[in-house]
Amino acid sequence: MLAIDKETYEEYSLNKILIIGLGQLGLPVAKYIKQRGGFDVYGYDISSKAMDRAQTTAGIKKATNFSDFDVYILCISTHKPEDMFSPQIEGLLSIIDKISKEAKNGALVSIESTIPKGTSKKVFEMLNHKLHVAHAPHRWYALEEQEHGVNQVRVIGGVCDCCLKIAMYFYDGRSENMNNSSSSSSSSFSNEEKSKAKSLGIPMHPVSDIEIAELAKIIENADRYLQIAFAEDLYIYCQANNISFPELRDAVNTKWNVHILEPREGIGGHCLPKDTKMFLQSSKSIKSKILQAAIEVDQDYRRYREAREIKGIET
Repeated sequence: MLAIDKETYEEYSLNKILIIGLGQLGLPVAKYIKQRGGFDVYGYDISSKAMDRAQTTAGIKKATNFSDFDVYILCISTHKPEDMFSPQIEGLLSIIDKISKEAKNGALVSIESTIPKGTSKKVFEMLNHKLHVAHAPHRWYALEEQEHGVNQVRVIGGVCDCCLKIAMYFYDGRSENMNNSSSSSSSSFSNEEKSKAKSLGIPMHPVSDIEIAELAKIIENADRYLQIAFAEDLYIYCQANNISFPELRDAVNTKWNVHILEPREGIGGHCLPKDTKMFLQSSKSIKSKILQAAIEVDQDYRRYREAREIKGIET
């Protein structure tokens, strides 16, 4: 665990926060920080409707420029506008270009969007090494917001050691990093100082290389893609061999370390397909054969369902 020393604590006042992108990810982040209290929270979105919604539902102030902020949290979509299943980071990089021209030196840029391996270091170069860059990929499940919302355990990495320290201070400062660390530098804080230290209070898992943080998110979703694809493959197998899939699934899932999922309309949403492609594109040499096969399985499953629906057969 990286400890925050007293000098770092006194030097950084991470008070004025700008959340860029106020959609499915950014709006919950903005709401959480606003409700946390103690922060001056602003938002920015190219969609006037998204900005109006953030102002109306959460009291988020509209940013008219990118200057004088202490923290920039990027919650920007990383898919092609015309194809939400394909990754693209041009929109994110255009925002970074704007930040590089307007932000003050030493501010923290935290990328919560899902990004390809190597993006964070590219961002650091675009910012001319004048701002701290961290990647804290989001984990969010709207149906279980209390258990799996903004404040669940998350991975975090920094381009440099100082980037990670400042990001940990911002996200996790009052929990493990200040209050529970056994290091002497952490214990130099008085109780009064600890009570004044502002952080988001989110338990973070720091990693030594920011590319590990980048990969962690896309691999999480690739793993989920695999699980669903296997369920689809098993369903087709059962249909071909006149076996009850629900009964077989229930029987197999009685084992403590097995959980076969339920296939539905195919692997839906845009995150799982997009991030699985992002992982496959992350290596120029070795490609995951099992993921490529999983994509084929999902396509086969969708064709199977369509054929049965045309015939009027229930799936």
